[in-house]
Amino acid sequence: MTIELLIADDQAMVRAGFAALLDAQDGLRVTGQAADGREAVALSARLDPDVILMDVRMPELDGIEATRRILGPSYPAAKTPRILMLTTFDIDDYVYDALEAGASGFLLKDALPDELVHAVRVIAGGEALLAPRVTRRMIEHFASRRPRAARPHPALNDLTERELEVLTLIALGRSNHEIGAELFIAEQTVKTHVGKVFAKLGLRDRVHAVILAYDAGLVEPA
Repeated sequence: MTIELLIADDQAMVRAGFAALLDAQDGLRVTGQAADGREAVALSARLDPDVILMDVRMPELDGIEATRRILGPSYPAAKTPRILMLTTFDIDDYVYDALEAGASGFLLKDALPDELVHAVRVIAGGEALLAPRVTRRMIEHFASRRPRAARPHPALNDLTERELEVLTLIALGRSNHEIGAELFIAEQTVKTHVGKVFAKLGLRDRVHAVILAYDAGLVEPA
């Protein structure tokens, strides 16, 4: 199965370099390139890619707002793409906004070629790019710098007590194995609970589970 890609970056050399690298990989095909966020939204609706590599800072429409529009309820394409944000700095205020908008992860522009290819495949496979502990550290960093009042999430009321425990442990950076050990349940049972939590809350992956848990006040930055 071929993974179709859209690259959105305002620097032509960056787009060309990424396209050349990714097109040379088995199972990957770049179907479009956009020079700004507005063009990315339009091309995404027309080309229906599996994964979008989205620069955070672009003219006309930045990558964060473009992500919100593409992942919004009025998006017209047949399937919802996965979005990998590209950023110049690893500590960047825009990263939290990008993940909150629905992106599935972020990658530094100076990442090694193998890292970029791996990131695309991970995102296309339906996973978040970040490992649980990396996710926790990153979200804690932004949450501590940008404190916000807890927001109500009515869907949390649909979770069982066990599912709420699992969500809280995900937000604390626990892996499935660690959650199982802490709750004295099998790892396969943990996976079942995680799947139900994601389905009930409409979550894409662990990154967005962490964000929701912080927003709802289930956990607080250390």
